[in-house]
Amino acid sequence: METTRQNKIARLIQKELSDIFQKQTSAMRGVLVSVSACRISPDLSICRAYLSVFPSEKAEEIVKNINDNQRQVRFELGTRVGKQLRIVPELKFFIDDSLDYVAHIDELLRK
Repeated sequence: METTRQNKIARLIQKELSDIFQKQTSAMRGVLVSVSACRISPDLSICRAYLSVFPSEKAEEIVKNINDNQRQVRFELGTRVGKQLRIVPELKFFIDDSLDYVAHIDELLRK
């Protein structure tokens, strides 16, 4: 059960990460990265961000690249939310495959 503070911080981080990824992927044609959800630990030290990547064939490669450059993303996030948060949480990125799952279920139901 997440507290109100956890939810507010998760929404703030989700919004800022979305903006960061939008600016970074604008140079890459045909790739769209969006932050579908953020979950923050009760002590506000770890944030799990779930990324939805289009096209989904490149998802693993892009999320691996983002995880490799996690320090730069955390630094950029810190410059944006430094006034609201005392400590910028450690970021962990995961693939959100819920859209692929929904498409698969739709396909099965049509048969």
